[in-house]
Amino acid sequence: MSSIVAYIILGIYITALTYIMVYCLLQLNLLYHYKRYYWKNGKQEYKKAKKTDALPFVTIQLPVFNEMYVVERLVDQIVKVDYPKDRFEIHILDDSTDETVEISKRKVAEYKTQGFNIDFFHRVDRKGFKAGALKEGMQHAKGEFIAIFDADFLPRPDFLLTTVPYFADEKVGVVQTRWEHINRDYSMLTRLQAMQLNVHFTVEQLGRNASNNFLQFNGTAGVWRRATIDDAGGWEADTLTEDLDLSYRAQLKGWQIKYLEKFGSPAELPAEMNGLKSQQFRWMKGGAENARKLLPTVWKSDLGFWQKVHSSVHLLSSSVFLFVFVMGVFSVPALFALKVVGMSAGIFKYFFISLLSVIAVYYVANVQAELEKQSYIKMLFKFIFLFPLFLALSMGLSLHNTVAVIQGYIGKKSPFIRTPKFNIQNIKDSFKKQNYLAKKLPWTTVFEGLLAVYFLFGMLGGLYIEDLSFVIFHGMLMIGFGSICFYSIRHYYLR
Repeated sequence: MSSIVAYIILGIYITALTYIMVYCLLQLNLLYHYKRYYWKNGKQEYKKAKKTDALPFVTIQLPVFNEMYVVERLVDQIVKVDYPKDRFEIHILDDSTDETVEISKRKVAEYKTQGFNIDFFHRVDRKGFKAGALKEGMQHAKGEFIAIFDADFLPRPDFLLTTVPYFADEKVGVVQTRWEHINRDYSMLTRLQAMQLNVHFTVEQLGRNASNNFLQFNGTAGVWRRATIDDAGGWEADTLTEDLDLSYRAQLKGWQIKYLEKFGSPAELPAEMNGLKSQQFRWMKGGAENARKLLPTVWKSDLGFWQKVHSSVHLLSSSVFLFVFVMGVFSVPALFALKVVGMSAGIFKYFFISLLSVIAVYYVANVQAELEKQSYIKMLFKFIFLFPLFLALSMGLSLHNTVAVIQGYIGKKSPFIRTPKFNIQNIKDSFKKQNYLAKKLPWTTVFEGLLAVYFLFGMLGGLYIEDLSFVIFHGMLMIGFGSICFYSIRHYYLR
């Protein structure tokens, strides 16, 4: 390896590290605002309406596509809402092509006889996917406010009585609640997903809310003011994350999103690897599509400079996986490049602030935030055990997510692939032999296996040249990519 090639490799590696560090420091800034919110305000107390109040009419929309295992559970839970029957309607927006249609029709007929204002709307063409269903559903909605729940959610009966009062502030266009996880303890995979989502639904969402920065409606478990949807231009299907898109367009119009961190809405996490991958692909590609679509508008707006910076980092957040992937791949030749140019891996010590920032954010979200009713010591030890595995899993997903991000930026279109749910609530439940399991393996699975071997070579190479600077890092990458490959194949053959 020539010195020129060595410097190029190190330059690419350091560029990736720098991007990741900047991202992590801005996450640390959100953590500061999150903690500052509680220092100033104490515990979040929620307003709650009474059924005797003059309550607004609400339309509850349930967008559904091939959800035969959970749609009945969903409707049974929705009708438990503690709200006057004459002040809400339920609309099942069903684009399904399987037995889900008949299940939905049966539930509608059952609850109509009990006096519920519930209707079923079925589309055949599925134009615009979820965004298209929501847009068409607006034509039938009579509500001043629109509550939206995906099929895997089980909202609390007091959901509307808790969220509706915040619309007394005429600037509030959306009220978003936190996702809880009904099957968090089902497997290691669900535990690690919960760890990541807990960060988003604590430090990120409330941190942005508290610092007067843009946040997002998460596609479900929230309520929209109908006037906000109309003013922002309505649902659009030109990205895979229509929720993020409409959130930004609404906030650019001056509407505010109120986030309720301590009010949870239970939902089911993907229980198998290929379902998780499809969800991640949609989220990462949709994020990149929205960055491409919205960043020019953000920077032309009259937002403050730091609001523009935080909005940009938010919209570009899926890109961090691209730089994680580049960092991982180039870390192996970087190990040898250091020898060529006579440098020590000690030059990278300043980038450890990235790891410390991530540890701080995830510790607060998963231990201090008190999302679980467990002792502090138990949560701390669980965090110490799970966090390294979470890092390995995240790095293992970086190839799959990088493909999604690149496709989003270059404008390659793909259909909205919904994440299959199987009514998994406890360890006794199984998704084996169920419908909706992946019919083919993602092509990235082969390369994930090859990358596991590649990072094993990196470990052995470090041992050979007697430089252990990267051995732990390469070991985590090997475990991450190897696990993603192994479980993708294993869960595929359970179909």
